[in-house]
Amino acid sequence: MSSAAEEIAAEQRHVDRVYARLEVLKKEAAEIERAGYQMAHAGTHGALVERDAMVFHAARRRRLLDAEHEGLVFGRLDLKGGEIRYVGRLGLRDENARALVIDWRAPAAAPFYRATPVDPMDVVRRRVIQSSGEKVTGVEDDLLDPESAPPDLRVVGDGALVATLARATGTGMRDIVATIQKEQDEAIRSPALGVTIVRGGPGTGKTAVALHRAAYLLYNDRQRFAGGGVLVVGPSPVFVSYISRVLPSLGEDEVTLSALGSLVVGVEAGRHDPDDAATVKGSLRMARVLARAARDEPPAAPTELRLLYRGTLLRLTAKDLLEVRTTVLAGGARRNAVRPKAAGHLLDALWRQASGLLGSVPPREEFATDIAERREFTGFMRAWWPRLRPVDVLAWLADPERARRYGNGMLSGAEVTALSASLARPGLSVEDVALLDELDELLGTPPAPPRRTADPFTVQGVREVTTYADRMAAARGRNTERPADYREYAHIVVDEAQDVSPMQWRMIGRRAAYASWTVVGDPAQSAWAGDPAETARARDAALGTRRRSEHVLTTNYRNSAEIFALAAEVVRRTEPDLELPVAVRRTGVPPRHVLTTDLPDAVRGAAADLLREVDGTVGVVATQASRDAVAGWLAGLAPERLQTVTSLEAKGMEYDGVLVVEPAAILTESPAGRRTLYVALSRATQRLTTVGTDDSWRD
Repeated sequence: MSSAAEEIAAEQRHVDRVYARLEVLKKEAAEIERAGYQMAHAGTHGALVERDAMVFHAARRRRLLDAEHEGLVFGRLDLKGGEIRYVGRLGLRDENARALVIDWRAPAAAPFYRATPVDPMDVVRRRVIQSSGEKVTGVEDDLLDPESAPPDLRVVGDGALVATLARATGTGMRDIVATIQKEQDEAIRSPALGVTIVRGGPGTGKTAVALHRAAYLLYNDRQRFAGGGVLVVGPSPVFVSYISRVLPSLGEDEVTLSALGSLVVGVEAGRHDPDDAATVKGSLRMARVLARAARDEPPAAPTELRLLYRGTLLRLTAKDLLEVRTTVLAGGARRNAVRPKAAGHLLDALWRQASGLLGSVPPREEFATDIAERREFTGFMRAWWPRLRPVDVLAWLADPERARRYGNGMLSGAEVTALSASLARPGLSVEDVALLDELDELLGTPPAPPRRTADPFTVQGVREVTTYADRMAAARGRNTERPADYREYAHIVVDEAQDVSPMQWRMIGRRAAYASWTVVGDPAQSAWAGDPAETARARDAALGTRRRSEHVLTTNYRNSAEIFALAAEVVRRTEPDLELPVAVRRTGVPPRHVLTTDLPDAVRGAAADLLREVDGTVGVVATQASRDAVAGWLAGLAPERLQTVTSLEAKGMEYDGVLVVEPAAILTESPAGRRTLYVALSRATQRLTTVGTDDSWRD
């Protein structure tokens, strides 16, 4: 104990020095920013430009230094020859330019994550420093090269990783920056360009690796990745909320997080369709079905155009209108974008007809100007060629007759029924969002007249007094401001990729024309019931011909061996050859199973027991159909620590204690039910309880 206290005190002295230096650098950055503003007094254009540069960089540095840095210094390396390196969340140097702490993403910090007893990389001792605010609370050491250790080198604790795994979780995912393991670090530091594929079972840290990789890329090439943007796509809003704190804790807040149901602007979908409807909506065949719908006439569209010109009736029949529509949409033209062209073709047809009937008519331009301004023509155009929204066209498929016509030769009768029935339900599903994105691509947007950019310094017609720096900053802001429907990301992270449908791969791919990728998933956890070969084709089309590197994570750090043994037993009953990770720790506490005839009472009692047994969070996993009812049974029971989720929403989540409600129902709720149950059973770090009225899932 005295050795540990002495080591903690020694590390506290260094941490105090780091925080003292941090305060000095904060003051220096503020002084540079103030000095930059003073340069404008020179009155020259050069001084103004230099001022802008000084102010911009000083303000950015001050913002970084002012960020909250919980555990600013978290690691130490003792190297052969006596060199000591401290590793932290950002790099700092002393007044003589000597490193006080190295940024965890810097090459010099790599041995902290990659050194092993087999390959110590000149590291004798690796130490993790645990802190609360600016106070050091503990140290945990790994002795990697005992033969090179000096006689007075102390080794404290049972190892940083084991200590961290025993900690209670919070309501959000925490970063793993202090305990990244070698195989995880290799994936994080994979080359920036191309596609990095990370596979691993439950608890292997796939999601944390993907998020830390995003932070690493931003550190190494900020101009490219912050300028172009990084998009992280997750399976559900619950998951996105869970991971939302990780990147800010690493000093990165320029990353866009989105669930699959939120990728289309203005849409927030959370519910999932039944498997039969979800499978057909996710199939690539839907792209052809939607293409037919996008070219069809809207419901109640007029079937002929009639108007009088100089006392003569001009009439375009349904056949004439179909010919115009076919001509205008030839070559894959986008419907909304070619609306003016459609009007022009109608006017051409009317002018030719008038010429044949009347003999002498004004030139085409004069005739078109006259007709185009008539109320009967503009009214006809609004009804015959309206500006369509994707949601309008998707709603057409709720009509079984239209769905049969669009799906003729591609969808079976049962698939048509499932599709139209699902679209007749109120609200949008997660699976609908990819269809909306496809329709947006097919329909296009009407050409917009050019807009003048408003002067940000004009208020009610009066121009404010401004500085040159103000105007330059506003110009930079306009240049870097991204549209709501931004599609030119520099890097895209796809988590739980095994559940992304072919149509969803097309949706994500439209945002990745210039992007590198990080794709994270586990085939053993797949709930997607569609054609695997079709999914692979859609994924490969989205990823393109970019160079690929693959990393496999083999160690389960989340579950105790007792908990994961149950999950593995369940999934291996039908898939005995699956490669599953190895759980690295034991708690001596096996899962608890409750068989009951009073499900609500048993569920509430089991949840209360878990809340007493663990210090952190408790997740209750139910079927999609029963989630709301189960949440009602648990109303008022520690809402700040307890969360009820569906079996699909549980993907990627982690809790100290987990209660799985009616495992047999989860097993049978979908064709992928066994894999879904495997996911539900592998969410817990400390305790697992199952409650059900049917125990057949254990047979």
